[in-house]
Amino acid sequence: MTAVVACAKSGNAKFEKKRQQPRLRADALRNRERLIAAARETMVEFGPEVPLDEIARRAGVGNATLYRHFADRPELIHHVTLSVMSRTADRAESALAEESDAFQALRRFVHAAVEERIGALCPLLSDGVDRDHPDLIAARERLEAAVEAVMGAARGSGQLRTDIAVGDLMVAITQLTRPLPGNSCTNFDQFVHRHLQLFLDGLQAPARSELPGAAATLDDLRRRS
Repeated sequence: MTAVVACAKSGNAKFEKKRQQPRLRADALRNRERLIAAARETMVEFGPEVPLDEIARRAGVGNATLYRHFADRPELIHHVTLSVMSRTADRAESALAEESDAFQALRRFVHAAVEERIGALCPLLSDGVDRDHPDLIAARERLEAAVEAVMGAARGSGQLRTDIAVGDLMVAITQLTRPLPGNSCTNFDQFVHRHLQLFLDGLQAPARSELPGAAATLDDLRRRS
């Protein structure tokens, strides 16, 4: 009984210590956000092995600041992934809340998702994260729910064809926004939005053709990968 009480006291002490840890100061939070944004951009440009010194330089902070926030590259990649998923979910939720037309909300989300560089980052980060980490699972579930809500509203309005699921949409966004190899294609974002618009036109009901196979969910994609 004494041991149980001691253990409980120890657990409470740890909880109190954790609860009393101060939040990041405003300037420290801004530095952290700048580092994540810089990591996102430099990883798109140079790949996931971009030197951490370059990320710090791009963020306008010193190396020591980077290492105060992120112990190593895997931790930084983890937080970049969380950031991209969270920001993309924000975009979906905002589009649904602010657009009166359901299909326009879908259009707005798809074009906004391009700005998060999903097509470039997904293949770069897929091998560098723990997919079963609780934070990533929660972020993924929130993102899936947000995108499904946008698609569900468009489907319910009769404007989205019924043989399309979240997996189909996210695969298309990823593939259409993946940068071309080399640097010969200038103003790539201009072409991305143009091709996305063509893709979105093909999603509208009534469907002009019958799609082969079945609609893909994100669970389908994870099982196949």
